[in-house]
Amino acid sequence: MIDLYYWPTPNGWKISIMLEECGLDYRMIPVDIGRGEQFAPRFLAISPNHRMPAIVDHDAEPEPVPVFESGAILMYLAEKSGRFIPATRRGRKEVLEWLFWQVGNLGPMAGQISHFVNYAPGENDYARRRYANEYDRCIGVLERRLSEREYIVGDYSIADMAAWPWLIPYRHLGQSLEPYPHVRRWHEAMKARPAVRAGVDLGKELRRSAPPSDEERDVLFNQSAAKSAAAAASWRGKPR
Repeated sequence: MIDLYYWPTPNGWKISIMLEECGLDYRMIPVDIGRGEQFAPRFLAISPNHRMPAIVDHDAEPEPVPVFESGAILMYLAEKSGRFIPATRRGRKEVLEWLFWQVGNLGPMAGQISHFVNYAPGENDYARRRYANEYDRCIGVLERRLSEREYIVGDYSIADMAAWPWLIPYRHLGQSLEPYPHVRRWHEAMKARPAVRAGVDLGKELRRSAPPSDEERDVLFNQSAAKSAAAAASWRGKPR
């Protein structure tokens, strides 16, 4: 059994999709990031960067294995299952290139434009333009890559599972896929996979239905080393 520490966000969806694709037994443990549950000592012992997702593999020997960071979790699960990563050195190299591209480029740029479009006060014209352009640039990189192959490295892999969740909110980020026919084709192919739909639907009842409160904004967007330490201290003695 694998414990999946999760909240329904693009980074969380990467792992729920992979678990569904592999057919691995898992249980979802919600980590309410607006409430600050990511600072609970129990969770910090697994994910010292106080970010979800994280997993604990209870089937590992000789003792359970915790893994944090979504890219590392995808690699771990691919190696555990022997699926969705090529066996050849060249194929594995390509998957890891595109996995790292997502965690260093597409995800952060999408996250930044989402922040300035959906959460930051004021107009922030420069920030919006900067990150909207970077998000668009990344989609252009995907377009060129997908122009000659069905999936990012040819066969379906963890590279696709990592990148696709960050395409889900493209309309809310002011992006159009009309100029990118190969990305549109790939986007539709991903949506059609039953395990992908199951992964995205996991915990959909937990999704935000209203703008964050001032307290949630402070937890989500106004952390420092000192504040994070204080938040962790405040959770000591609580059940989660």
